[in-house]
Amino acid sequence: MADHDAAARDLVLTRLAQSREELRRLLDPPLEGSKTGETAANGHGGFPRSRTMQMLLSGRGLGTLGALAGGLLIARPALALRLLRFVPASSVAKMLMARVMSALKEKPRAGD
Repeated sequence: MADHDAAARDLVLTRLAQSREELRRLLDPPLEGSKTGETAANGHGGFPRSRTMQMLLSGRGLGTLGALAGGLLIARPALALRLLRFVPASSVAKMLMARVMSALKEKPRAGD
């Protein structure tokens, strides 16, 4: 019986070590020398690292956030204005100016 318990315990510890290693690989920042996956594809040098922030900073994500903010403003204006005080205005202004400047630098498409 002790051999069976020891074997089961060893199996559980092995699986636990594998899951820890997988979590460590997913959550730890990648090494500076290795650029693979999304960090190399998005060209931001690893920023933003989280998939949630990448989604929110994409075009569709910003549209979704805008619709959510507009709905909140219409439904509960006092709460929306109270939450707006927590938003760093200078950071948002810099981000918007960067997007406007990059849009102006793009060449117009032939079909537009």
